[in-house]
Amino acid sequence: MPRNIALLRGINLGAKRRVAMADLRALLEALGYTDVRTVLASGNAIFTGRVSRAQLEAALEERFKMKIDVVLRTMDELRAVVEADPFGEAVTNPTRYFVVFGDREPDLAYLEGQDFAPDAYAVRGREIYAWCPEGMQNSRLMKAFSKAPATGTATVRNWATVGKLLE
Repeated sequence: MPRNIALLRGINLGAKRRVAMADLRALLEALGYTDVRTVLASGNAIFTGRVSRAQLEAALEERFKMKIDVVLRTMDELRAVVEADPFGEAVTNPTRYFVVFGDREPDLAYLEGQDFAPDAYAVRGREIYAWCPEGMQNSRLMKAFSKAPATGTATVRNWATVGKLLE
């Protein structure tokens, strides 16, 4: 059986759209997944079993009364994301290095020719790696990502969180 990671988009960022991780674990177990655990409170769940994104999103909406988009990866896919790291030792702070996990390969043609220095990005498959040495909040690069539907359904995790998911 595959070991899966569900990355829930846009929850627990403020007072609204709250999902308790204990409730998320209980829901996943009720859906028949095993060895369920959550990582941090930002909507990361790891579990074993065959998974359908549509079924999971429908169950989340029914249980939590809000639409919650999900991006799925297997543990092997997450390992491949780490192995494909295009910035390596250039990254000095893993909390300012981000991976945008998308449900399809991104179309970033609209970014070509733009200078986002000191930020930099690279695309590997469905992921966008974004090194933002001054942080995400004022990053012109991260703002540019959010202004176009370049990735379909997508969610962002910092490199420290990606590492925790692999542990």
